[in-house]
Amino acid sequence: MKFTWVLDGDTSKLKDAFDIRKKVFIYEQNVDPGLELDGLDQQLIHLIGYIDNRPVATARINLNDAKTKAKIQRVAVLKEQRGQRLGFKLMEEIERWARETNPSIEVLSLSAQDPAIPFYEKLNYAITNEEGYLDANIPHHDMEKQIN
Repeated sequence: MKFTWVLDGDTSKLKDAFDIRKKVFIYEQNVDPGLELDGLDQQLIHLIGYIDNRPVATARINLNDAKTKAKIQRVAVLKEQRGQRLGFKLMEEIERWARETNPSIEVLSLSAQDPAIPFYEKLNYAITNEEGYLDANIPHHDMEKQIN
């Protein structure tokens, strides 16, 4: 999988990320489009994974003001591409980026849908709140990983 980072909020570059997110979150998981496309995308960092020039995976990253914590959001792999470790590759690329280009980042955090918790645990993320919550009517737990 080849990766493209979008650091400047250029919506023409983000079209591929939006297409993946619409398929996964809006059509597959029935998330309200107003919740999924929340108006923050132009301010955040995005990663898009491609196979044969076809967008298949994406995530966005929100750095805190001190740039010590990166919250990973909107992690999505197209349904027909799942089971090929693309999600692992996507998350590993985010960690590589954080370590190599943003050494001030100490913690990677995310809000995991409950069925995805075992996936993130394999990447050494740990649940930080035992009592979960609903986000877009989907059960979630917060998770973190120390990287520096």
